[in-house]
Amino acid sequence: MKIDRLVSIIMILLEKERVGAQELADQFEVAPRTIYRDIETINQAGIPVLSIPGVGGGFEIMPGYKIEKNVFSSADISAILMGLSGLSNMIRGDDLVNALAKVRSFIPADRAEDIELKANQIYIDLSPWMANRNIQSYLTIIKTALQESKLLTFEYSDRFGNKSTRIAEPYQLVLKNSHWYWQGYCRSREDFRLFKLSRISNLKISGESFNPRGYEKPQLEFTDMLESMQTRIKIRIHKSVMNRVLDFCSFDYFSPEDEEHYIVRFPFIENDYYYNILFSFGDQCECLEPQHIRQEMKRRIHRLSGVYKNQD
Repeated sequence: MKIDRLVSIIMILLEKERVGAQELADQFEVAPRTIYRDIETINQAGIPVLSIPGVGGGFEIMPGYKIEKNVFSSADISAILMGLSGLSNMIRGDDLVNALAKVRSFIPADRAEDIELKANQIYIDLSPWMANRNIQSYLTIIKTALQESKLLTFEYSDRFGNKSTRIAEPYQLVLKNSHWYWQGYCRSREDFRLFKLSRISNLKISGESFNPRGYEKPQLEFTDMLESMQTRIKIRIHKSVMNRVLDFCSFDYFSPEDEEHYIVRFPFIENDYYYNILFSFGDQCECLEPQHIRQEMKRRIHRLSGVYKNQD
């Protein structure tokens, strides 16, 4: 295909300082006049290719436009490869595959082994252990809708389990804490919303296009706000759940009680989310104080046990 040949010619021109028309013609098994037409097409696409006449002449990308390989250090290319590889685990597509191939084309032969070694020292896999099977297909649908400015239709369940049918304009995909979201203007609510992919069902691209409107990126950093809302409660944990507790606070807040247990000053907000965090540690965690949170834990445990008593 012509497009494949054009891309290959560009890659060769990036690789070499200068290459002759006949050399390119022989490589792609076409006539030299076809190569000249291809070079003109590349120029029209905005990549300045110079034609140097005479002995030793040929085609070359204009100096100053071409990025030399030595611009990137081994650490630079390794970092780019690690980042792109991590994304390719989450978003599959030809665009990322092509990006990886292009970055690898910048690796000089004498540094290839060192760069591959550095790139493999850190492996980034952002996909969850047990994934929602719809997520990958929904990512593809949203990417297509973003590129084509198409409306999305779907059913959405809020955090209370209420389901509603929505029509929205997609503006941005967001990966936060290994969960996928997308920012869109919800025509049902007449406002911008951040939708969590795991709460979406029956996602489809509408045939209707939309004119993108101005929007602000969603607020994703809540560290300062959360710290102002949190209080420190005292919990007693068994060492078997220490690694899980460390997901929510640093070891600075741990004090050994004995060989098996720690006392932890745990960051806490009095809502269902934080109570459920404590319950997730099971019987390896006990809230010691303050007293009113300890009492609330007992009340919730009593209510939970009542569910099973009623079933009996």
